[in-house]
Amino acid sequence: MLSVEKFRVGERVVWIGVIFSGRVWGIAFAFDRSALMKRMHILAEHLRKRGVSISLDVQPSDYPEKVFKVLTGEIDNVDFLPELSFEGVTPFEKKVYEWLTKNVKRGSVITYGSLAKVLNTSPRAVGGAMKRNPYPIVVPCHRVVASDGIGYYSSGIEEKKFLLEIEGVKEWTS
Repeated sequence: MLSVEKFRVGERVVWIGVIFSGRVWGIAFAFDRSALMKRMHILAEHLRKRGVSISLDVQPSDYPEKVFKVLTGEIDNVDFLPELSFEGVTPFEKKVYEWLTKNVKRGSVITYGSLAKVLNTSPRAVGGAMKRNPYPIVVPCHRVVASDGIGYYSSGIEEKKFLLEIEGVKEWTS
């Protein structure tokens, strides 16, 4: 199922979409509905390629509101982890996502290299896991930055800067 809602953060409109069935299978967000729907279809295709059988039939749920509360800091990222299905996620990706969510708190960042060192892997492997993260906002891949700048973000650099600014991270957004 798919649930989509629009929220306001300051002057900005943020659309949040959640694919779910019992638990959350995927999350996307965008600054307009058409971009969100495009991302939801890309996410759905990614999950299907990994063997997850999903439906994009629209059904109301409280998941978008909960993700919004994670976005605004009302719910801590780690408190939302039990809601995630981790279906279609490799064991390596799950390890990266859980470590990141539990250890890199709101308002802070970690470099790809530092995260790789902690997990005994390569920065490139960490970057690949971040690129494939089906749970943005909740699994805070936006908090992973390059040693020489903000780094990449699959939803776009504007979106990454937005998320970091909401969390009070100024160093990487100016």
